[in-house]
This record gives sequence, C-alpha cells and structure tokens, in this order.
Amino acid sequence: MAVSIREDRTGGSVDHFLALLQDRLPLWLSILHDLSARIGKGHVTDNLLPVARAGINYYMEVQGAALPAFTSPNVTVRFRKAVRDTGLGPRTETAPLADYLAAEQRLGRVGPGVDPEASARLLIAGCFHRAYIEMFVGPDEGPTIEDSALEIVRELRLEPVPA
Repeated sequence: MAVSIREDRTGGSVDHFLALLQDRLPLWLSILHDLSARIGKGHVTDNLLPVARAGINYYMEVQGAALPAFTSPNVTVRFRKAVRDTGLGPRTETAPLADYLAAEQRLGRVGPGVDPEASARLLIAGCFHRAYIEMFVGPDEGPTIEDSALEIVRELRLEPVPA
C-alpha cells in the first residue's frame, strides 16, 4: 500500500499516518483473512473474539494518527483518491469477515436470519467505536478491551437459536 498523497511536502502527519497504515494494515488484514481457516471449527463466537480484540487494538493505534492527518480538505480528497486507486476501502476489511460468516451460515453455525455483510460491518464498527472512546476519554472509561470484545461479538447474536 505504498501511496503518496502529499504534494511537494515531506514529513508531517499524513506521512506518519500512511507509514503506520503500511505497518499495521497487513497484520490486521491477515487476521481477518485467517478466519477462513476456522470455518467449521470451534465456536463461531470464540473464533471472532481474537478478531474483535485485534480490531480494537488496530483502531487504537491508527485512529490517533488519522485525526491530525485530515485537517485539510485537499489532503482528505487526495487520501480518498489513493484509497480508491489502490483498491483499499471498507470492503477490504469487511469482505473476509462477511465471507467467514456466510460460510458458517451455510454450515448452520450462524443463524439463517443473520446478514453476514451487516454483521461484519457491525463488528468493525464496534471495534472502531471502542478505540474511539478510549482515545477521547481514556482507558478507564467503559469496559476493558477484553470485555468490549466479548460484548461486540456476543451482541451480534450470530449463532442459531435452538428450536
């Protein structure tokens, strides 16, 4: 994901943010893609807990760097173009998660009424929100990362309800 969105400027918050993304994004995406090896194994919620923890940690690392990087509308526009040009975007994160949930649903391990795409977005959103809260009010406000991960996964209510 080596992209440059700065024009004739070196250093600064955008470069820091891009460097952080280049370092952290591959690990985060590999965690999401590794879910495919868990299809049909263990419990779905247990498989998602490490993903939720990793997502919270990933967003805690990158959100702080993202905020100062987008103080200029021009930089924001260039960043969005770079994201489009590289094929990175929200689906980069949600697709492997939704694919995992859909595969588990086909096996009957995720309820038939669950929307895999929406559930993937909700899991990512929960991780993002938990990181956002910690960034703004600190780690002592609200549940721990572990408890947050448990809540996020549990409240997706993925597993089928026994008849």
